[in-house]
Amino acid sequence: VLKGRCRPEILHSYSAERQAVAQDLIDFDREWARIISERPAESGGDGEETPKFQRYFIKSGHYTAGMSVSYKPSDLVGEAKWQSLAAGFDIGSRFHSAPVVRLGDAKAVEIGSVVKADARWHVFAFCPREEPALEGSAIRRLCGYLAAAPGSPIIRHTEADADIDSVIDFRAIFQQDHRELDIAQMPDLLLPKKGRFGLIDYDKMFCAQANGGPDIFDLRGIDRDKGCMVVVRPDQYVAHVLPLDAHEELAVFFDRFMLEQPDVASAARPASALA
Repeated sequence: VLKGRCRPEILHSYSAERQAVAQDLIDFDREWARIISERPAESGGDGEETPKFQRYFIKSGHYTAGMSVSYKPSDLVGEAKWQSLAAGFDIGSRFHSAPVVRLGDAKAVEIGSVVKADARWHVFAFCPREEPALEGSAIRRLCGYLAAAPGSPIIRHTEADADIDSVIDFRAIFQQDHRELDIAQMPDLLLPKKGRFGLIDYDKMFCAQANGGPDIFDLRGIDRDKGCMVVVRPDQYVAHVLPLDAHEELAVFFDRFMLEQPDVASAARPASALA
């Protein structure tokens, strides 16, 4: 809001989302305090060998770790119309990491490690089985729209002189093994030139884990035939799940709360900002 990127009304979302969570926390603390202050039951008195406070703490583990909070649909959280495309990324819940292989250097990393608390939004494109480098592939169409279309949320909401990923960070995850893909043939949006010296960022593309390791498409229930987009908020909560070709729907979502930046609505991103 202070930087003129979002509407002031977005500030009201904090209390709207967190009030219910705060009440749950109060209720949990009250119950927790009551349990730990009880006198220990006689051996076998409650029919359980594990102490009551231990059972309650284990049962509430997801909550105490901050992983059980789920926000309801709002301007910042989409409806679950396409949730089936990514069943393991619940809309409104915390973005759960999974292992992947970075295409730029074939290094195994956690996808969650790239979602930093730096105030950026993140859009992950999980690609279908098709060859991503082919002309007309779903990822090429999406990248073409995001990089140049006047209605693109990246174009509309990013300052003209800023790095193209400074507001909305776009990344892709492929199903192919990293040895099967030629990084030089990928869309320009996934090889952006950034910073003072215009260096290429090779950290935008990942592959599903190979060599028998866990596969993010399986772990998170991603539709392998259709793929999808997973939109992640700056606070690392899943904001939306959309089909890869839902270009306008993606733009409409960001238009709910973000402001168009001056002098960018009618201008495509300069070629030098891509590759």
